[in-house]
Amino acid sequence: MKELVLNGTKQTPSVNFNAVSGMLELSGRSIPENSFEFYNPLIEWLNEYTTVALDLTKIKVYLEYFNTSSSKYILEVLKKLKEINEIAGKEVSVEWCYDEGDDEMMETGEDYEDVTGLQFTYTEMEE
Repeated sequence: MKELVLNGTKQTPSVNFNAVSGMLELSGRSIPENSFEFYNPLIEWLNEYTTVALDLTKIKVYLEYFNTSSSKYILEVLKKLKEINEIAGKEVSVEWCYDEGDDEMMETGEDYEDVTGLQFTYTEMEE
C-alpha cells in the first residue's frame, strides 16, 4: 500500500500516512476552500488501510488552526481510526498536539476523544 504524502500549504495541512510503519501525521493549518475535496483522499486511504492495518497505528495531529468544515472531516478521519480499533481489533493511539497556552485546541482534542472513544495523549508544544 502506498504512502499518502501531501505537502502543506497556507490553507491545507501536511499529511504523511505511512501504512508500513503505521505512523500517520496531520499538521499545519486546515482551511481549504473545499474540505471534502481535500479530506476525501485521506478517508479513502484509511478505508484501504483498515484491511492491512498494523497491530498498532499511531496518529499525530498538530493543527494550529482549522475551520468548521475541516472539523467535520477531521472527526471522520478519527472515526475511521476507531473502526480500525473496533472492527479490525487493532490498537490506535492518538497524539493530539497543541501550541503552548492554546487551551481551546486542547479542549477540541478532548471533545474528539469523547466523541470517538479513542485514547488520546496530549502534548503541549513550546513556541
